[in-house]
Formats: sequence, C-alpha cells, structure tokens
Amino acid sequence: MKYILYIIACLGLCWSCDMNENPKAQISIESLFGSETGLKMYTNSFYDAFPSSTVVYPASSPYTATNTQNLYLIEGAYSPEMAGGWLWTQLRNINYFIVNSQQADVSPDILNNYQGIARFFRAYFYFNMMASFGDLPWINSPMDVDDPALYAKRDPRTLIVDSIKADLDFAIGNIKELKSSGCNEITKCVAATLKSRVCLYEGTFRKYRTEAGLGSSANEWLQEAADAARFVMDAGYSLYTGSGTEKSYRQLFISKVPVSTEIICAVTYNGDLGVVHGGNRNWTSTTFSSSPCLIRSFINTYLMKDGTPFTDKENYQSMFFSEECKNRDARLSQTIRTPGFTRIDAGQEVATAPNYAYASTGYHIYKFTLDDTQYDNVDVCDNNSVVFRFAEVLLNYAEAKAEMGTLTDDEWSVTIGALRSRAGITGGLTAKPTKADPYLQKTYFPDISDPTILEIRRERWIELVLEGLEWNDICRWKVGKVCTRTWDGVYIPKLDVPYDMNEDGKPDVCFTQKLDPDKIADVYYVYVGKTLASGANSNTQLDSDGHTLLYMKDQKRTWHDKLYFNPIPANDRVLNPNLDQNPGW
Repeated sequence: MKYILYIIACLGLCWSCDMNENPKAQISIESLFGSETGLKMYTNSFYDAFPSSTVVYPASSPYTATNTQNLYLIEGAYSPEMAGGWLWTQLRNINYFIVNSQQADVSPDILNNYQGIARFFRAYFYFNMMASFGDLPWINSPMDVDDPALYAKRDPRTLIVDSIKADLDFAIGNIKELKSSGCNEITKCVAATLKSRVCLYEGTFRKYRTEAGLGSSANEWLQEAADAARFVMDAGYSLYTGSGTEKSYRQLFISKVPVSTEIICAVTYNGDLGVVHGGNRNWTSTTFSSSPCLIRSFINTYLMKDGTPFTDKENYQSMFFSEECKNRDARLSQTIRTPGFTRIDAGQEVATAPNYAYASTGYHIYKFTLDDTQYDNVDVCDNNSVVFRFAEVLLNYAEAKAEMGTLTDDEWSVTIGALRSRAGITGGLTAKPTKADPYLQKTYFPDISDPTILEIRRERWIELVLEGLEWNDICRWKVGKVCTRTWDGVYIPKLDVPYDMNEDGKPDVCFTQKLDPDKIADVYYVYVGKTLASGANSNTQLDSDGHTLLYMKDQKRTWHDKLYFNPIPANDRVLNPNLDQNPGW
C-alpha cells in the first residue's frame, strides 16, 4: 500500500499545511475528477493516514516499560504549551475531495463508491481526534481563508460521534467491494470493522465515564458495535491457523503478503521497489527506540495451556523465567523471547536470549520482528503492518454483547474460545467463566466483578498487545491508574550467579550489586544496586523481597483524570480564542 500512497503527486497536486488555506490544484478540477481513474488516484492519497510498521505504542501503556520518561504521567511536567496533535491537513484533503468530486463524470454508483472511501477516512480521522481531544469543531467542507469556521468553537463530542457513525454507515452502504484480496483497499468490511471499534468505544465510554451523563444510551452504541462486528463475521473471515499453534499468531505480523483469511486491512511494502521500513530496529536497537519491554504483572495474566490462571500456582511469584514460560498460552512465546527462541544470523539459526541491554525487565518483545538479523540496523524490512484484523472484530463483538449482558455460551465459543483455541489453550473454550480471577481483578480492574467482562479484557490485551488500541481501552474503561503500576521484571533467585535464560546450555546474564564484578565472557551483567558509582540512583533495582527486578523504580508516575483527554495546544488557542480548554488543563 505504501508504494501507491503518493501516486497522487504525479498529478501535480500540492496542499499547504495550514488549516486556513485551500488545496491549490496545479491542474484543472475537470482533469482530476473527470474519470474513475482520477477518483481512485485521489483517494489513494488518503491511505497515508494509516500508521506504518515503525510506529510503536508503549508511551502510556498498562503493560510496557521504556527507557524514557513519559512526561504525560509525571506530575507537573506536561502542559498545553508542550502539546501537539491539533492537525487538520488530512481532513482538508478529504473534504476537498468530497465536495469537488460531486461533479465527476461517472455513474452514481462509481461516485458513491469513492465518496464512501473518502467518508471512511473522514470517520477514521475524526475518531482518532475525538479520542484524543473530546469535543471538536465538525468541519465537512474545505474552507476559504476568510471562512468563519476557522474560528469556530468546539462542537460536543456527541455531535462528532454521531457524524462519524453517519460517515461509516454511508461507507458501508456505498463502497462496492465487500473484501480486498490484497488487504490493502478500503472495503465494506474495513468500514464495518472501524464502525465496530468506534461504537464499542462510545458505548463503553458512556457506561464507564459516568461524568459524561450519557449512560442511558450506552446500550444503543453497544448494539451498533455488535451489529457491525456481526456484519464482518458473516463475510467469510476466519482466524489464521495455517502455521500451527506455535507460529500462526506471529505470522500475521511478519508476513510480507498479508494473511487475507484474517487480516482485513494492512499497510503493505515492497522490497523490490525500495518501499521498506525500519521496524526491526524498534525492537532490537538500544538507541533507535525507547526500548519497550513487557512487565511481569502483565506477563502473569497469560493463562496456562489448560485455561487456568498462571497466578493460581502457589509459587508463581518466585518462579524463574524459564519455568514461568512453560505450558503457557502460545501467544506468550510469539510475543516475547522465551527459552528456545532462535534468530537467523549469517544464514545460521542461532539460539538467542533476551537482550537485557534492550529489555530491562527481561521480557524482550519480538512480536513484530523479522527473524533474520540482517533487518535490524537498516531500513530494509518489508513485512506488512496490520491496521484491522478479524481477531479485533471477534473481541469487539464479545465485549459489546457482554457489556449488554446478552453474550451466550455459543457466542463465547466462537469469539473468545476461538482465539484461545488458536493459542493452544484447551480449557474454558465453550462456556463463559463463572469465577472472577482475583489477580486480574486486583492488578488491573478492581471495579469489575463480572467474570465474563474480566476475561474478555484479559483476552483483548493479550491478543492485541502493542497494536495501538490499549490507550483507547484505558480511556473508555476509565482505568487510567493502571499506567502508574510499578515496572516489575523477572524473578532473580540469587545474585552473582550467571543464568541461562534461553536454555541453550550457555549463561546469558548475571545480576549483581557489585559495582565492579569479576565478569565472565559473553555474559551480560545487570547492576541491581540502589546507587551507581556516581551516587545517582540505579535504573534497575530489587524490590523489597530482594528478588524481583524493578525498572525505573524511582520514576514516579501520577494519574489525574484530566489525562483522559489531551490538552488543546496553547498556540492553537492563541490562533483561535474560541477554542475552550479541556477540564483540568
């Protein structure tokens, strides 16, 4: 997909970046909108709105640690003067097409197909903006430099979300194609998947964000979410299982050609054409990214293969890394480096342990990483980047129905049960749970007692881990305090003992509180003392139990409910004094 994104540039079009300027066409509107080819070329420019494989989502995650401070969660460190994101270039491009393509010399069906694609992207744009800022000005036409709308107040988010749904309903009703064999075009199913995401967000927002006073209409949106998801479920998609239990999940993210049985929409690349990305560096380089790694509190939520909670084990808190990885949900070993993990180096398969220089908690993410190390240090990756996939549709359906209290055992089986079955789990697949997991409840969702809702949330975060949806989950469920959890790492039985983390017979890492230990070759030493030689606090320390690795222990993260919405950037409020600020900012 990426290699067609800029084909519109061949038409000689350019757009300014200011909200108060119109697109300036260097060819006539008649030439641009005079044929279906022109409409298709223009709508191809919209696809750049999708994130690429170089995007990583750990900043305000409930389950990752990073080597950089997230100022958003540091008391008093973030302000409207630092804020950004109030950007409208994409919307102007879309609205210009919607208005000016009306005169296209094509049949109504063809015109409405491309109008539907444009309105899908307008909905996609507005949903992301609404999730970030709440109330927004609703703009559905390109503006002149003297247009009063440039200085409009923000419209209520209820108007915004109603307008988003209207755009998506139009898209579903008018886009011609049901599915795309290449997974790289907007289809009815892509629009319906986004609708299920939007309506689930809104329904749960209205249910749990009680301060909005919209709870009475929550079920209307939840039903819309379930209906949109069911539309996609009836379209012939299925969970991919062709690579077996131990590989199918990860294959979705490392495949060069999207797995069309499950993937509904993806950004695709082409190494032969030089359209590539540097995604591997995000998950291997200690300098290129913020080195995101998972925390133990989240690792603990992965079930055992028999479907029972790992935390039901009596000694789970003192279990060494190689032991805690055994007989678990197969997605764990396809998300982080576990014993037995290998990579390809110079054509040879090489046993590879977690890199503690990168993954400071010991839980090294590799879900999106190509196996060959040749991809690590340059922009040569050409695996696809998933935008929408069927697994999310199943999760959206299950959650919407559960939140309405109407999910049946049969529906559990074809949604949550199917996802867990793919991951090699054998128990609890055919009937809803009857007992709440106390660990999951205490650690992440203390206000939820319904076992079914708890398990759906577990499943959602495990299945969709690091796919960019967790922040919206936090905001709609109103569980922001989970972002302040301690970043806990592996359990360390003894200090100054070299440990073989990947069970290849060779020691990999040693934890010590000695500032100058006697070192063994090829063993990485992790200092876990409280202070460094300089007197500064160490980033890696031990918990009060003397065994649990903690990362950034002294970094205090604080939650205030104002953080559910970003502040309107101060500079934009200077340009438009009619923009009110979000509460608390």
